Amino acid sequence: MIGKERREELLTLYRGLRVADVRDGMDWLMMHHYGSMSPDIRPLYRTRVVGIARTARYLPFQGSVPKMSPTEYTEWVRWYYGNVCTYPWMQEIEPGDFIVIDQSGIDVGLMGSNNSLAGVARGAVGYVTNGGVRDTDELILEQVPFWSKIVSQSIVQGRICYDAHNVAVQVGGVLVHPGDVVVADGDGVIVVPQELAVDVAMYAHQELRHDKEGRRRLYEALGRPLDETVK
Repeated sequence: MIGKERREELLTLYRGLRVADVRDGMDWLMMHHYGSMSPDIRPLYRTRVVGIARTARYLPFQGSVPKMSPTEYTEWVRWYYGNVCTYPWMQEIEPGDFIVIDQSGIDVGLMGSNNSLAGVARGAVGYVTNGGVRDTDELILEQVPFWSKIVSQSIVQGRICYDAHNVAVQVGGVLVHPGDVVVADGDGVIVVPQELAVDVAMYAHQELRHDKEGRRRLYEALGRPLDETVK
């Protein structure tokens, strides 16, 4: 991961930028076909988040679920969470982390209203996954920023297992390294490689200024009250 000073520099640079602005900044550096996650990665609700990528990877569970009584199943679930589908990255979250989870496209609620909120309590600013998320009504109520491919009903046991974290992952067709900059809003999610982040931000702000100036003139011509998007 990256140092605290570098982290704060990048978060400050990208504060206020929209996904569209960052997309433009990438284009200005001839990165037209990189960074934007596929359109099927969608937000649970409209919000905007900028963060530093903290990555985790999960794979399909290949074992069998033994036949057991409900009481035995309760104990097996406890064992499963402790040994198969673990969340070691949760203990490492730093303020400003955007959690990027490659869960192999599995339709399972790896994250829900409880553990997602626990990550926020540790400093996570948002989540994105190429699989499922559940408890979505509560997540929206809690205002936990979340982008996912699927809304799921099922829990993890017998379906998914932990593989690695703080490694390169692929989510929404984009290669994400720990420490990359992640920007997400109603337009989706875009990832900026850390080594390009300063230059991308410069051109993104250039385009945002032009957009604000043009829309402000239109607001004034229409007699529309100025809002935060044009000030």
